Amino acid sequence: MQISRTLSTLIGLALGMSLSAFANQAGGDENGSAVVAEVSGHKVTRAELEEKQAAKLLEARYQSYLVERQALDLLIEDHLLQMEARRENLSVEQLLNREVIGKVKDPTEDQLQVFYEGLRSNEPYSAVREKILATLRQIRLTKARAAYVQSLRSQASVHIALAPPQAEVALDNAPRRGPQDAPVLIVEFADYECPYCQRIYPELKKLQEEFAGKVAVAFKDFPLPTHPHARKVAEAARCAAEQGRFWEFHDLLFDGRQKLDLPQLKEYARVLKLDAARFDQCLDAGKQAASVQKDFAQGQHLGLTGTPSFFINGHFLSGAVGYGTLREIVEQQLAASRQQPPVATGSARSVQQADRCYSRTLKGLW
Repeated sequence: MQISRTLSTLIGLALGMSLSAFANQAGGDENGSAVVAEVSGHKVTRAELEEKQAAKLLEARYQSYLVERQALDLLIEDHLLQMEARRENLSVEQLLNREVIGKVKDPTEDQLQVFYEGLRSNEPYSAVREKILATLRQIRLTKARAAYVQSLRSQASVHIALAPPQAEVALDNAPRRGPQDAPVLIVEFADYECPYCQRIYPELKKLQEEFAGKVAVAFKDFPLPTHPHARKVAEAARCAAEQGRFWEFHDLLFDGRQKLDLPQLKEYARVLKLDAARFDQCLDAGKQAASVQKDFAQGQHLGLTGTPSFFINGHFLSGAVGYGTLREIVEQQLAASRQQPPVATGSARSVQQADRCYSRTLKGLW
């Protein structure tokens, strides 16, 4: 079957990539003094490679992780279907025929006509009807199969130990919300003008509420050059931090606020009843510009190309990955702190290259 060939290809590719990534990560973690090259008598150690080429290594390892996770998810689905088929004394093909294919109805003629009208095709309906029918039938089959597999997964005990690649992230004086001794620390690199950062904002709050006392969040600025207001907005939040009100200002900016020009930023300070004169002076003088730039430079060094980007106890995730993905990695890290097998909630397929604010200008900087 095509699905089996796709599965084999993905698993083979993932294993090849993950072996390379594992060797790199293991070497970096366990033996930084190992010599990986020698140039005219100068010994290049793994620690030097990790430090000076971090931007290239982290993104490559993350892409390897994404492929491996996709292959792992397909492999888990394959096992679930085989186990259910054995339980029912059926082949996998018979099981899918009964539970998926046999339950999917073909679209009505009216639905086919509506789809055809949406195509705005120059061909007559009669000429493309069968292609439309095949397309819609495949879409319905794919959705029905995914729903069935998810139902099997929700009833099974699935433990996921595979984690994203790691990197060291210096906190410096990053604003932090949550207990200092929380076993899980999420470091977010974000841009106040990024719609995906705004979208993930309530998810992070929900995560801290669900894991109260166990999860802390630290914020790092990564204002993209394509967003004209982002850098000044980041400075404004830091000016609010001078008065001990960073998180209130941060929340105000992400709570559906769209106007981010200078007069509006000053108005937000007044809404929060900050010392207006002190805030204005800080913002107008660019007092926090260097601090924002320091975070930005750190993100560049790590190889970040978009926002939001997360480091959960150092494990890297990129894009608006969603609550399920964040929660899964938090669960992994909590389980690791208890030295117990982590439990995956939901499908591993949620871990994928998600939407993010991205800058081509940034990509050309390293």
